[in-house]
Amino acid sequence: MFTGIVECMGTVLDVREARGVKRLRIATPWPSDGVKVGDSISVDVACLTVVEAGEGYFSAEVVRETVSRTTLGRLRRGDKVNLERALRLGEGLGGHIVLGHVDGVGRIVEREEREEGAIFEISLESGLMKYLAPRGSVAVDGVSLTVLDVRDNVFSVSIIPHTLSVTTFGLKRRGDLVNVEVDVLARYLERLTSGRSEGLTFEKLREMGF
Repeated sequence: MFTGIVECMGTVLDVREARGVKRLRIATPWPSDGVKVGDSISVDVACLTVVEAGEGYFSAEVVRETVSRTTLGRLRRGDKVNLERALRLGEGLGGHIVLGHVDGVGRIVEREEREEGAIFEISLESGLMKYLAPRGSVAVDGVSLTVLDVRDNVFSVSIIPHTLSVTTFGLKRRGDLVNVEVDVLARYLERLTSGRSEGLTFEKLREMGF
């Protein structure tokens, strides 16, 4: 489990593929004992398992399904990625609960610069939009964000200057693709309310701001 509070940006050092499995080698500022084989790392929100670790880098493998459902298959040498190590027992939950399971790939349709940061508008497949609501949580490329607005198949988020400087959002432009994980609590709420013809429904919860 992760929190959506990015620890650092990593740099893709190498991408190799064998029998449909991509192997990424990523440079990090973490010390040699900061990552070990078997650890779970959020790479642009996708949970990957470390298969090799050394001084200033780790390697992880990406299976075919993850490649097809995320942007990881598009990574090339030199690309930057957002990294977060799995939450450890006793650590605080700074963002929101992030599982590292990418639900869909969104596209940045607008970036508006403001004094207090930048507003990003992101399009997403219509089937996932029901899990998004103003003031709700969403993880985009591993960053825990609060939804500003939702309309049709587009949602907007605000990124403060600090987040722009320490994550890949500072590099993002209109047309770029991003990994999106909707709030797992929204999924559970839908499951709890599905099939009920009256009373509390997922739509009513959205109207109430949940």
